[in-house]
Amino acid sequence: MTSPLHLLTDPFLQLPTDKSVQVVWFTEFLGKKHIVTYGKNLDQSTCAKTTKLSRTREDQKSNLVNLTTNQPIIRDIWRHEAEVIGLTPGVRVPYRITSICSDGLSVSSNVFTLAPNPKPGQALKILLTSDHQLKPMTSANLQKVVETVGQVDGVWFAGDLINVSDRASEWFDDSRGGAFFPVLQGRANYEMTYNRVKTIYTGGEIIQHAPMFTAIGNHEVMGRWGRTDSLNSEFNDTIPRDVAQKLYSGKSLIDNSFNTHTYEEIFSLPESKPGGKKYYAVSFGDVRLVVLYVTNMWRTPKLDTVRKSRYTEPAQNLDNPENWGYGQFIFESIAKGSQQYNWLEAELNSLEFQKAKYKVVMFHHPPHTLGDNIVPPYTNPVQIIESNQQGKITAVRYEYPKHADYINRDVLPLLEAANVQLVLYGHSHLWNRFVSPSGMHFLETSNVGNSYGAAWGNKKREVPIGYQEDYVALGNPYGLEPVTPTIAPLLAEDGQPLPYIASNDITVFSIFDTGIGVVSSYYFDTRKPDSDVVKFDEFKLK
Repeated sequence: MTSPLHLLTDPFLQLPTDKSVQVVWFTEFLGKKHIVTYGKNLDQSTCAKTTKLSRTREDQKSNLVNLTTNQPIIRDIWRHEAEVIGLTPGVRVPYRITSICSDGLSVSSNVFTLAPNPKPGQALKILLTSDHQLKPMTSANLQKVVETVGQVDGVWFAGDLINVSDRASEWFDDSRGGAFFPVLQGRANYEMTYNRVKTIYTGGEIIQHAPMFTAIGNHEVMGRWGRTDSLNSEFNDTIPRDVAQKLYSGKSLIDNSFNTHTYEEIFSLPESKPGGKKYYAVSFGDVRLVVLYVTNMWRTPKLDTVRKSRYTEPAQNLDNPENWGYGQFIFESIAKGSQQYNWLEAELNSLEFQKAKYKVVMFHHPPHTLGDNIVPPYTNPVQIIESNQQGKITAVRYEYPKHADYINRDVLPLLEAANVQLVLYGHSHLWNRFVSPSGMHFLETSNVGNSYGAAWGNKKREVPIGYQEDYVALGNPYGLEPVTPTIAPLLAEDGQPLPYIASNDITVFSIFDTGIGVVSSYYFDTRKPDSDVVKFDEFKLK
């Protein structure tokens, strides 16, 4: 009899150790038993622990067939995690998952392969990616990864996995065919049309075989719980912790400011003592990867009279601080002396870090970029309140002093001193890279699904009227010039090579080959489905 059950995801790999790895998957039923069978003949097995996601919901913006609602509703989803032990580094083992209900019906996955944490000296191919967000080219991008380089050994994801973290369908089964897990598991069904020619992209079968390490981007953060009638509004309804402490004394600080509950419930990641899953470090083959929580609340650059702006509060909210946006505030401090900064400093001085052949730091917000998101500077907004003679607030605005940019002022000197070779980040939806005078590489490889352009040539960043701080409309505000791709750069209209790719037709992915210490970047033109993938840039870590 054919089972009516289905798996919400294929299995994916998490948290490898020298002799084990975690296998994780999701269902929409609790089930009686969930198991992983593994080994050459699938003759060994281990049972999974099951937990329920606490905040996954759907709403009127969810793309699901036959869903009708005008407000957020809970969606029940169960997570299953099993530890496969007794593994040998460098040896891949077949495995399969099975979920069983109390009535005896069951559903199983295909057979995939797993391996424990690779030892130093093992050559690895690692996919460097970010900012998927269910964007149009993501499925094509990941399909071309597998077609071009085959099976990768790991995935490093620099944040913005989805758009609204608590919206379940964005992770699992958005009806447009490009949800987060399907595109990384070769189960997508995303249609692209160019010149009336339709092409279906399925993504790539990647994370069933390769562990993924992720950083938190601004889209993994949700706002105050249950104050609005849509998940989009809740996502935007964040306020700083210190403000919440004043406004909601005695109530849950996290529920009344911002949270990463769903993100943390979905993934099993290494944990640091002060930061938990939010920032951590892990050794993976020859690499020590340090992942930081460096992201802030994105707000519109427009001096808007209705929406919360990064520069001003709307006039209708001036008498109600509970409805202020508080500018583009930072979720977790990385300024010198902060808890995360002190942890980073200790990590960079640790034996595990210092003995690694390759030292890589990953976070979401760009330290150097041609994208829009480099401005305003990455610093706490300076709030300026203007009042009339009667004490009534007439304006609230925010400034961001460039000299106080925490990434460039505080973090980068630490990384330079520690001989970090590569800083990986995203956020601006383009590809560009930079090199410091000491040889530290900066790579933003987030032109995966769409782009908002680059501040280059005639395209200037929007400069707000009345903004007092130093605001750079073109180029990278922090001195380093972008590196022109070394192999096959795209050309501008005047025939000159461009130092970036920012396109809604051409998608980019990057691969770090630890065997030779080389990072290669490739592009694929989705307007030409039968065209070859082009390697356009390559650089070697010192």
